[in-house]
Amino acid sequence: MSPADRKALVAEYKERPVVAGVFAVICSATGRAWVGQSRHIDTQQNGLWFSLKTGGAPFASLQAEWKTHGPEAFRFEQLDRLSPDLSDMARKDELKKRAALWAARLGADAL
Repeated sequence: MSPADRKALVAEYKERPVVAGVFAVICSATGRAWVGQSRHIDTQQNGLWFSLKTGGAPFASLQAEWKTHGPEAFRFEQLDRLSPDLSDMARKDELKKRAALWAARLGADAL
């Protein structure tokens, strides 16, 4: 890859729209669920799965279930996506509100 191609790819990556949202991690072995919020919902699963695989997830209950049942027992679901037009402050408030709503609906633990 030439330096110009690399520079173009980096610029394209930086210009892509950032979509915030609410997600759930569900253990099919136990039915237990965890709900979280992310400013970058499209890339959240990769980061979360990496931290779980390496044993460094900051969520003790999720990490324990992952260790017990293994990665094949888990699925990641995007529950809600926010409009990219929201201001930073409105996005933050809306994420909190929607995450609490989804956690209550699913009877899930918060991440």
